Amino acid sequence: MRSLWLLSLVLLAAGCSALPSEGPSAIGITSEQISTEQASVPSGVENYTVIDVSPSNIERLKNYRPLSFMNQFQGVGGGGSSALLGVGDSLQIKIWEASREGLFSGASGDGTLIPATVDETGFIFVPYAGRIQAAGQSVEGLRQTIESKLVGKAIEPQVLVVVSSKLSSTAVVVGDVAKPGVYPLQVRNTRLLELVAQAGGARAATYETVVTLKRGARSGTTRLEHLIDFPENNVLVSPGDNVLLSHRPRTFSAFGAVKANQLVPFRTKTVSMAEALATVGGLNDYRADAGGIFLFRYEEADLVRQLRPDLAQKMAGQTEVPVVYRVSLQDPRGFFLTRFFEMRDKDILYVANHPTAEFGKFLQIIAPLTNNALSVAAIVNK
Repeated sequence: MRSLWLLSLVLLAAGCSALPSEGPSAIGITSEQISTEQASVPSGVENYTVIDVSPSNIERLKNYRPLSFMNQFQGVGGGGSSALLGVGDSLQIKIWEASREGLFSGASGDGTLIPATVDETGFIFVPYAGRIQAAGQSVEGLRQTIESKLVGKAIEPQVLVVVSSKLSSTAVVVGDVAKPGVYPLQVRNTRLLELVAQAGGARAATYETVVTLKRGARSGTTRLEHLIDFPENNVLVSPGDNVLLSHRPRTFSAFGAVKANQLVPFRTKTVSMAEALATVGGLNDYRADAGGIFLFRYEEADLVRQLRPDLAQKMAGQTEVPVVYRVSLQDPRGFFLTRFFEMRDKDILYVANHPTAEFGKFLQIIAPLTNNALSVAAIVNK
């Protein structure tokens, strides 16, 4: 009977590695095979790079400037409205003459104001001057053209042309803004943040709002706060740009040996890894491996090249790289590192099970068997 019981114990121990688990062990994530063979070329979700969080890495992470949004539109468009007139522009044309007896003098002698809109053919109509090509001309060029057309018809005419609305150069702002609509662009350069401000700003908090800029075949998305935190991303707006603001609250997921596996929304602008662990109740005292705290995220390739220069050549052409950051809380310095490691939207926080936790599961499984065996042995011995 004792031999049978020992045989069963050995068989069950052999299957200990096949016990149910909430995720991989720490050694499964950071094994040498994965780190060198699979993780060195991060071209897809099956390949990732493991990076140990250290004081030097923390500094690089804190000082890194995400500029992928700016790079999307570098050298493509940009700038304000064209200085030349175009179809749809609204004009105010004021004409004075040297004599009160002139065509445009009027009773008060203060001249005549003529509103005009550049039609679909690019022309405007001015009395006694006829149809005049306006599209493609500057304001000064059009003013001189009108004056020359009135010579011999008006008495020493003086002309002033003012652009009241430049609808030939506009940008569209829609989504979660206070005043969505079509906005004419000024002749001077207009930046994206200025255009959002003209539309009344975002309805939600800036750190919960993303802005998408569509320019021709190109499109880029970034957090609205990144336009302020990283001014390089506050790109110039071009005529025809479409801007979409979306309320997108940030969240992170917590799995593994924590007290609460759940999807957690960000309650503040910034959340550190230490705060994230505290939000889910901290580590499970009975299962957690304090040396196996992992954070999964997609990182910009430029940043990963700084963190892992040895992989720079193997990441040629990559824009985003799946990365696993590892922190050990067995080292007291790890607590300070988690304080300065900022969480991002859609991060996955995972705490690995301690190897002894699997043995604890094994003991729970064999407990009924051992109890039965002991009961049988007690009966036999009577």
